[in-house]
Amino acid sequence: MSDTEIKLARIALTMLAEPGTRAVYRLVARHGPVDALTMTLAGEIRDQPTREAVQARLGAGDPRPLAETALATGERLGARLVVPEDDDWPRQVSALEHIQLPGADRRVDRELAPPLCIWVRGEWPLAEAFDRSVAIVGSRASTQYGEHVATDLAYGLAEREWTIVSGGAFGIDAAAHRGALAAGGLTIAVLACGIERAYPVAHTALFDRVAETGLLITEWPPGADPLRPRFLIRNRVIAAATRGTLLVEAAARSGATQTMRRALALRRRALVVPGPVTSAMSVGCHEILRQHASARLVTNVSQVLEEVGRIGSDLAPVPQGPQRPRDQLDDQASFLLESMPRRGAISPDTVATRAGVDIRTALRKLTLLEALGFVIRRDGGYALVTTRRRAATEDDPP
Repeated sequence: MSDTEIKLARIALTMLAEPGTRAVYRLVARHGPVDALTMTLAGEIRDQPTREAVQARLGAGDPRPLAETALATGERLGARLVVPEDDDWPRQVSALEHIQLPGADRRVDRELAPPLCIWVRGEWPLAEAFDRSVAIVGSRASTQYGEHVATDLAYGLAEREWTIVSGGAFGIDAAAHRGALAAGGLTIAVLACGIERAYPVAHTALFDRVAETGLLITEWPPGADPLRPRFLIRNRVIAAATRGTLLVEAAARSGATQTMRRALALRRRALVVPGPVTSAMSVGCHEILRQHASARLVTNVSQVLEEVGRIGSDLAPVPQGPQRPRDQLDDQASFLLESMPRRGAISPDTVATRAGVDIRTALRKLTLLEALGFVIRRDGGYALVTTRRRAATEDDPP
């Protein structure tokens, strides 16, 4: 059985049933793509809805010559077809075989099987491009805040040689792609239509740039329309092919939150950027954090890398405020400094009593405080340096 026969069979099956259809995927897994196509054409599919969908699509004609035309068209467009039999196949998408979404009542939320084939436009090897990848998804109706965050995170991750994966839509998706491109990094746009279709049309130039330095990919053959359900279907690939999914802005009902729920079901890293509690575009983000204990709040590149990077490496630094001069003091020196009067001088004996330390320790610590510029010798005792005191206690509680 030739590679071409296998590819044509997989294309034809994708034409007969939408990607992700479990009944078709299981048939292929058991019998191979060529025999599975023969059985599908003969109506030998146990799942009735799938069987009915296949029969309806057969009204457009035999899918085998259509598959040959699609393969030739793809080659003419500069696209290649990658299948599971290839070394270049991203093996991590096989995790979709067993995924189940809690409370799934829609067919699009139940039919989450791995892809049968992937059309690719761009020079990068597919498996290699996905090996170190993070998905950045979010609202199409994004705010300036969301676009700034998505661009900044994508730029920082791409700068560290992580692939940025998104869906090419308006808003957060586009910001993520552009951030990666600005860093000279690799980005992948996962389409919900034919490889030659720019959807939205306004992103034609963006998709061309992505294809030049990264990858455009899709499960649908050339000519396929960007139908609404297909965006949800492709989201499972975004979630499965990447190390983690990062959600930046999402309304209460959003395709981006659906991608995140698929990532959670796959036990991939689920990362969420918080937003203003007054913003409708952050409601979905906050609900993911509220409902799922495994979702992690992130605010910068270091925190993202800590989640998706190697264990023990890529640790995010603990946020710290600016270091102040008094941070160098130990407890005894701090007590002595706090026991100094705000005006006038005080003897070492008196300040030692106030601070609860012995005189020898007091003298040693007062010498340290003098060297650090906190106190000065005056009238046989010690007095505060007023300007330094104000600087050292500016943010302290009264």
